[in-house]
Amino acid sequence: MQKKLDKTPARLDFIQSSTGLILAVFIMGHIMFEASILLSDEMMYRVTLMFEGYYFFGERYPGIISFLAGAIGMVFVTHAFVAMRKFPASYKKYKIIQHHTQTMKHEDSSLWLIQIITGFMMFFLGSVHLFLMMTQPENIGPYQSAYRVVEEFMGVLYFLLLLSVVSHAFVGLYRLALKWGFLEGKSTKVSRARYKLLMKMMIAIYLVVGLSSLARYTYIGFTHDFDATPIYKSQTMESHS
Repeated sequence: MQKKLDKTPARLDFIQSSTGLILAVFIMGHIMFEASILLSDEMMYRVTLMFEGYYFFGERYPGIISFLAGAIGMVFVTHAFVAMRKFPASYKKYKIIQHHTQTMKHEDSSLWLIQIITGFMMFFLGSVHLFLMMTQPENIGPYQSAYRVVEEFMGVLYFLLLLSVVSHAFVGLYRLALKWGFLEGKSTKVSRARYKLLMKMMIAIYLVVGLSSLARYTYIGFTHDFDATPIYKSQTMESHS
């Protein structure tokens, strides 16, 4: 009698890949929306209003931010839970993998190790950020964010989160393309090289954009008088309707 094929590993791989893709696309959009602060404080405020539903309902509903953060949080937890099955079960196993990676000097193995490390960092750093967005959805404007970065000492957390999440996302997209056969063909080696170059370029671009945004929030945090105007309000609110 033929043994029934266990499809569980394939299903878990699909869940891990699909949730990873969703999170990577979200991160790309999130960093670019945050970068609106580089254009002006007003532009970032307009983006905030958009996500709060102001342009659709005529009023601000910060609860929408909580809902979106909660939805992404569920995807994040699902992805982390499924991905944990591939993590080294002990420090000894991790050192063995690290030794093999250094010995063989195989770049794809090194990328997998990067995902392990950045994934571990994101589990803690990302959870803090998502919790804040769920519980304080009204505090995502340009000055509120700047206050959190400087006065609440969250700048270091966001710096580490940016490094880990950008690296994890684009390495993950490369490995997804590899896993699902997008790099197969007659010139597989060339395709891999091109995708790796694209991956590194995207990591560099998003890090520059993200770090520039964080620097701008830091500058605002140090120069803005929060005691005088603790909450940013547009002087042309009526024109936004």
